[in-house]
Amino acid sequence: MKQAMIFAAGLGTRLKPLTDTMPKALVRVGGQPLIWHVIQKLKSSGYERIVVNVHHFADQIVTYLEENHNFGLDIRISDETSALLETGGGIKKALPLFDANESILIHNVDILSNLDLEALPMDAPLLVVSERQTKRYLMFDDEMRLHGWTNIETGALKGPISNGQWSMVRSSSAGLQGKNGQLRKLAFSGIHVFHPSLVPLLDEWPDRFPIMDFYLKACGTHLIRGYEAKDLRLMDVGKLDTLDQAEAFIDGL
Repeated sequence: MKQAMIFAAGLGTRLKPLTDTMPKALVRVGGQPLIWHVIQKLKSSGYERIVVNVHHFADQIVTYLEENHNFGLDIRISDETSALLETGGGIKKALPLFDANESILIHNVDILSNLDLEALPMDAPLLVVSERQTKRYLMFDDEMRLHGWTNIETGALKGPISNGQWSMVRSSSAGLQGKNGQLRKLAFSGIHVFHPSLVPLLDEWPDRFPIMDFYLKACGTHLIRGYEAKDLRLMDVGKLDTLDQAEAFIDGL
């Protein structure tokens, strides 16, 4: 069974004033709520079970799904109304709602893309990345194994590359050069695969934490791969000024 989780619990502060009266998941693009676009993409890719985490105006999301008969899918709610758990805590809380033996595709509710979800390998932890300009990058070796994170404006490093495993001697447009080889800088898409092999590692984490912090620690001892999506067209519909652009974006998908 193919299963996925949609992150829909955020406050959507960058979409104010729209999110003063509704959750980000129900903000409309092309006449349909953001969550509709993600659900339809998952459904067309063969996903049968979807867990949606909720917090901000949670009842509106629940009502919307009920009125649409869960779009003919097994849609379950992970209730975070008492407290936002961030991305890592959200996954940890939702795990009992999934088949424990199957990988989980994680998808932000405000991400629109042309990514072929059916092409994603599901047999290991996986982060969907691409070459695009941003301030924050994930760092991968030639085998696309995750080694860390960097902010190119501040020079900050996280993960194994920050503890001396990689001794940086220069930066380049391709990546960071270290004594152990060259690392490529690739931008995270907000789409990833959480694999059952990582579940035991969650025991040492609190109820609330960012999933990227978890991956950056886990990659020191566990294989976490990047999946470079070629010709990826992706839009993060996180701000008011992106809504008009999003209309044109979905027309071109």
